[in-house]
This record gives sequence, structure tokens and C-alpha cells, in this order.
Amino acid sequence: MQVFKFGGASVKDAQGVKNLVTVLRETEHDNTLIVVSAMGKMTNAMEGVIGNYFDNKAELQSSLQEVRKFHNAILLDLFENENHAIFKKTSKLFDELAAFFDRNKSPDYNFVYDQAIGYGELASSAIISAYLNDVGFENTCLDVREFLKTDSYYRRANVNWLDTQTQINKHFNKNKLNITQGFLGSDANNFTTTLGREGSDYTAAIFAYCLNAQSVTIWKDVPGVLNADPRYFENAQLLNSISYREAIELAFYGASVIHPKTLQPLQRKEIPLYVKSFLHPKNAGTCVGKGKGIEPKIPCFILKRNQILISISSLDFSYIVEENISDIFNLLHLYKMKVDVIQNSAISFSVCVDDIYQNLDKLLQHLKAKFKVTCHENVSLYTIRHYNLEVVAQLEQGKTVLMKQLAQETMQMITK
Repeated sequence: MQVFKFGGASVKDAQGVKNLVTVLRETEHDNTLIVVSAMGKMTNAMEGVIGNYFDNKAELQSSLQEVRKFHNAILLDLFENENHAIFKKTSKLFDELAAFFDRNKSPDYNFVYDQAIGYGELASSAIISAYLNDVGFENTCLDVREFLKTDSYYRRANVNWLDTQTQINKHFNKNKLNITQGFLGSDANNFTTTLGREGSDYTAAIFAYCLNAQSVTIWKDVPGVLNADPRYFENAQLLNSISYREAIELAFYGASVIHPKTLQPLQRKEIPLYVKSFLHPKNAGTCVGKGKGIEPKIPCFILKRNQILISISSLDFSYIVEENISDIFNLLHLYKMKVDVIQNSAISFSVCVDDIYQNLDKLLQHLKAKFKVTCHENVSLYTIRHYNLEVVAQLEQGKTVLMKQLAQETMQMITK
């Protein structure tokens, strides 16, 4: 078995779907599972639909119609016969979504998000499966929710590995070309759950682990893993190979090429991960594997925007000690903050966080009951792996540095 994952950029339109066929023709694709994301920026569009459901009901139907129109345009480009069954199947999916909004009684945004957001992946996989069947790649489209079982931590669900392995062992046919959705799972009550944004890579790794796959390949719009995001940094270079450990470090600090959880199951079974360009499928790309170090060994730059820097000190200038730090972390956990950087001194404690669940105001109110609190919103977090003083100095130019940490291999800097 091998697992291929195609992200939204690689299947953003009809030409992307046709290019997926080209990739399959130029690679060995027998006994392959293809994991696909929603098409293009559809996850963002679906988030807009969900936002309208909660905050702007007057725009809900028009935003749903835009989603339908987007997929219908792709269908018209791919299928000459408008009576093809895929038109009806795709329409039925979005009818189901509209019906969910009509009957839903839950006020819980996270629950509603998970029940609705995955229709982009469901439509994408159905369209790609139908097109592949039409052009001679016989395949089966699987509903990932029947295989990937999780807890009920909506929007960032944790995998139930035992139940997932059991379902895959019972129901997955390794001898076929299979297509399924990334990002999604289901809980014990069969409600849809999601693995977190960009979680399709993780889906591919979960299946690879449970199937004892030979390899995982992530097909992207870049040549492989680069030492920097070319959208924000000039002269980004390809990394030919990196170790699991190095890749996990890069993912932890926010490198967008590989999802942070993706590498852990692959490392446990030493399954190599390849990151390749879907435009040049025969190029080597980047190999992530056991004991490969990093080649070439050059500084790696990571940028995370829209972060929040919270600085905390005691009201009476007493020390910030273990008891205080424990209280602070309990609150960060309570309000589901993702911690990226921490720094403490005798009388202060600073933390840089992602406010994924929009709980910042509640957190600050709670903290201010016991501490003096300063908050900087919309800050940028820069991380450099394998830094040198020259690149640090270049990065600092023209920026207001709020906090900086240097360790042996990693420099982190928060700027306004």
C-alpha cells in the first residue's frame, strides 16, 4: 500500500483534477489510497457559510448557493454529459447541508462547524472519484467517517486508534484504488468531527499507519519542503531530505508544509514521507525519514501571523513561581489556547498564543482577577531553525521586537 494526499491547491479546479490523473499515469498507483482535501479555498468559503448561519441568516442561502455554483462549474468542465450521476450526487450533498442548518438545534459553534465544514471534502472526493472512473481509473470512494474514529473534541478531535484500526481491518480493501476525504472523522455517536485545519495530511498518516503502508506522498504546489514560505521570504530553497525529528520540530514551530501531527504515526513505523510537486511528479521532492538529518543544512524560517502576546506579572511584585505558573496554564488549557512561546523571569511571565476558539476576552478577564496583564494582539512570531547571527540581524531590520529567545538550534522572535 501507498498513500497519496492531494491538497486543496492541487485540486482547486477542473484542470487540477485532470492533473491528478497525469500524476497517477506517471507514478505507480496500484494498491493506493488517495486522500483529498476540499477544492481550492472551499474550506474558507464553508467557514463563511457557517458564520452566516450564526450571525447573518439573511446571507445564508446566498452563500450556500455560491458553494453549489463553484462545484457545478467544475462539474461542467469535467463532464460533458450534464445527466451524469455525479451532478445529482453533488447536489444531494449540499441539500443535506441545507437540511442540517434547517433542523439543527445546537447553539454550540464547534459542533455545528464540524457537522457542516466537511461537505467540501465530501464533494471533492465524490467529483474526483467519478472523473477517475470515467477516464479509466476504476476506484472506490470511501466515507472516511466510517473508518477514522475520534473523541468528541470538536474542531480538534483526538484519534481513537484502537477503533480506527479495527474499522480499517474490517472494511478496507487494500487491493483497490480507493479515494477518501482528509480532515474528517466521527465520534462514538457518529457525529462528524474534524482533526484541525490542514488535518488532511494527518488523515493520510493515520491510514498509512493502520495499513502498514510503504510510503506517504503529499502532492503540493511547491517542489517539496522549502526552508521558508516563499510567500513571505525571498530565495526559498528546497530541502532534499530531513529526519523525522527535524520535520517534527519544523511542524511544531508552525511550518505549513507538514501538519504537526502527521509525522508521529509515520515515525513509529518508519514509514517515509515524500513531499512532491504535483506539476512535476517525476522530480524527487523532499524525503522525510529515519536518520536523514537535514540536507542541505541551512537556516529554516517560519512565520506565524495574528498571534497574541500576553505578559503577566504579580500585583504585589512577588515572584511568579510554580503555583502561579500552574494557575496560568490551567487557564490557558481551560480556554483552549495554543501556546507557541513562553518566557518567564522572577516577577513576570509572557506567553505567545493562538486564539483558535476566540476565547481571548474570557481568558484576560480571568487572568486580571489575579495578575497584572498586558496584551499585544496581531503580533508576528518568527522562528529560525539552525540560525546564525547574520540572518537574525537581517530579520530584525525594520521591526519592533517585543520578545526574543535564542537556544542552541532555534531562535524565536515576536514582533509588532
